[in-house]
Amino acid sequence: MKAPLFTGCGVAVITPFTSDTVDYAALRRLLDFQLDGGVDAVIVCGTTGEAATMSYVERMRTIETAVRHVDGRVPVIAGTGANSTETAVTLSRDAVLAGVDGLLVVTPFYNKATQRGLVRHYETIAGAVTRPVILYDVPSRTGVKCAPETYAKLAEHPNIIGVKEASGDFAQIQRTRELCPADFYIWSGNDDETAPIMLLGGSGVISVAANVVPREMVRLTHACLEGDFVSAGAQQLKLRKLCEALFMEVNPIPVKTALAMMGYCQERLRLPLCEMEEADRESLRAVLAEYGLV
Repeated sequence: MKAPLFTGCGVAVITPFTSDTVDYAALRRLLDFQLDGGVDAVIVCGTTGEAATMSYVERMRTIETAVRHVDGRVPVIAGTGANSTETAVTLSRDAVLAGVDGLLVVTPFYNKATQRGLVRHYETIAGAVTRPVILYDVPSRTGVKCAPETYAKLAEHPNIIGVKEASGDFAQIQRTRELCPADFYIWSGNDDETAPIMLLGGSGVISVAANVVPREMVRLTHACLEGDFVSAGAQQLKLRKLCEALFMEVNPIPVKTALAMMGYCQERLRLPLCEMEEADRESLRAVLAEYGLV
């Protein structure tokens, strides 16, 4: 039986920037904040990490920095997806060489593969590496949705262990749980759906909100793992307003702005992402103040 890379709360950590490169000192501070908050895994170079606007050298150095700094305390998972299978294989192999514990691989974007193409894409990547692969379904960004039947086929591969589900489609999630074996794990890809997905058998969340409230997201997921869905539901509702604020503009603009307000990084985004609208910025600051974060 395949083991999950983690259960509970994995943080999809932002990538802090200076004017011309990655701010590695700030990244280490952020990792310490997450580890002190009790997160169960660290995910680097994903959507929240702005990997799409990072150079290959920056991505690899960021992965290496995270692996060295975390030093085995929790699993480090690297985002290595691309809309070219060959590129995704190269990124995945090099991330493994850098020492990651697992890989998060988004569905190919823009060229919109068929379901047969998705199977071949993922089987090629998983067959080229020696670490577990988590699929990542986020059709709002990629334009393609991975079907439950496709998950069931991919679950047969020994290196494919589950999916980060950010489709927002609960019928699909239920169908996936029904079709796939118990060792094909589902992680919520949306903070505001964490408790409901875990109620359906999910193993945790790959979280944006944990960047600013790691302890609270750990508390939520661990209540679910312990079967205390009354407490988990109350915690989910407690975090509702914050989760909404962190997505009032496209991710990761609000969460990086929040972390800058909290003093963890500079407020630097790479185009085409840009600074928040002033009205949204003030709304975000007000919500952070309500939660005692600024």
